[in-house]
Amino acid sequence: MALTALIDQLLPSHDAAVLFKLQSEVGDNQTAMGRRRLWRVGLFSALAIAIHNFPEGLATFLGALNNPRVGVSIAVAIGIHNIPEGLAVSAPIYYATGSRRKAFWWSFLSGVAEPLGGLVGYFLFQSFPNQLAFGLVFAGVAGVMLYISFDELLPAAKEYGEQQHAIWSLIAGMAVMAISLVLLA
Repeated sequence: MALTALIDQLLPSHDAAVLFKLQSEVGDNQTAMGRRRLWRVGLFSALAIAIHNFPEGLATFLGALNNPRVGVSIAVAIGIHNIPEGLAVSAPIYYATGSRRKAFWWSFLSGVAEPLGGLVGYFLFQSFPNQLAFGLVFAGVAGVMLYISFDELLPAAKEYGEQQHAIWSLIAGMAVMAISLVLLA
């Protein structure tokens, strides 16, 4: 979570001074400010999900190395939650730019980090899997997604849609992940 918080601090934000400057540039055009905010949400989501996907690929490899059945259950759970991850990247970018192509490619690029993580896991951990590495990788994966969910996605859902739907979707996603890990492990 700390790494994601640091990245969040390094990305330019839309604080009051920036919004005032944007407003003076575009007049009272709230649409332009909204699109810039959505663009930032999309890019931050893509970056955070790429950072999240890399250790997720490591976790999948470590799980499969430790126990092939666990690896399959992790792969199924990750496959299920990659759908909303892709939407979390592509939807704001699409609405910010109007380009399906940009939305697709940013989602694609954020997802490519996952197989790269698996490849790195293969080279780093194939000969010496250990429980400490497994625990650290899973903690990192969870921390990144928790941070982005609570810091960016839920506030954006409140601003642009139904916050209650987002919260219940978050809870449902956690339940599906937990149930799939219990049933498939």
